[in-house]
Amino acid sequence: MTDNLRVAAAPISWGVCEVPGWGHQLAPERVLGEMAALGVTAAETGPAGYLPSAPEQLREMLSSYGLSCVGSFVPVVLHRADQDPAPEVTEVLDRLETSGGDVVVLAAATGVDGYDARPDLSETEWTTLLANLDRLGELAAARGVTAVLHPHVGTMVEQHAEVRRVLEDSSIGLCLDTGHLLIGGTDPLELTQAYTNRIRHVHLKDVRVDLAEQVQRGDMTYTDAVRSGMYVPLGAGEARIAQVVATLVDAGFDGWYVLEQDTILADEAAGDAAAGDVAVSMSFLRTTAQRAVRV
Repeated sequence: MTDNLRVAAAPISWGVCEVPGWGHQLAPERVLGEMAALGVTAAETGPAGYLPSAPEQLREMLSSYGLSCVGSFVPVVLHRADQDPAPEVTEVLDRLETSGGDVVVLAAATGVDGYDARPDLSETEWTTLLANLDRLGELAAARGVTAVLHPHVGTMVEQHAEVRRVLEDSSIGLCLDTGHLLIGGTDPLELTQAYTNRIRHVHLKDVRVDLAEQVQRGDMTYTDAVRSGMYVPLGAGEARIAQVVATLVDAGFDGWYVLEQDTILADEAAGDAAAGDVAVSMSFLRTTAQRAVRV
């Protein structure tokens, strides 16, 4: 194996999230500065409005911390026939084209804030969602950007059957988020092995299964589980991160591995622990990449 992985970080690991009332939000200057201090050289942009929306300003701000732009996470409604997601995604593509990002990470948003509840889709809505994924994938590719679908708790693509349907009935690439997949009922290692050729982007999270199971049963909301520490540094949970990375490296995956572990901060001081967790995860990933890990 090789240690030449393309490793990036995301502001959500410092508690920066698009959900209203999520928790204390650290200033971009602190988050980007701590990324740079940890040796990170690339970043996703975080929620809309967190970093500058003007492409040149975004590029300059990231560059001032020695960071390049990986791409953006974009929750967008895909299942409504009367709501076209293309304009919103096009705006992001405009920004990425100038700032240097090459991945747009789509999530099938419900249309309401937060990730604690979601409706069921009709067959007609599923048809619309799948058609939009293919259309947005083509739109991004025409701009030199890779579009991927991010299965995510509290979105319209969360559970195992939903993930499989997207993979089987659309052509869009997959953002392999080890945490959200596990919480949604999909074994991330089994999916990696079965659909290696569809994975275009990776979000690495490790998970406490005891809390994940409470979310699955409806005994705890996703937000409360995150607040209770459901996500832990890589190697400290049960998502089999080392084996997932080994499988991808052996398959020649050359995309981004993004350290992207949701956390909720109570106050400014809590940011110290967040940065510490990222440091532990980076160390684990480097060690994992330097040794042959087999299932």
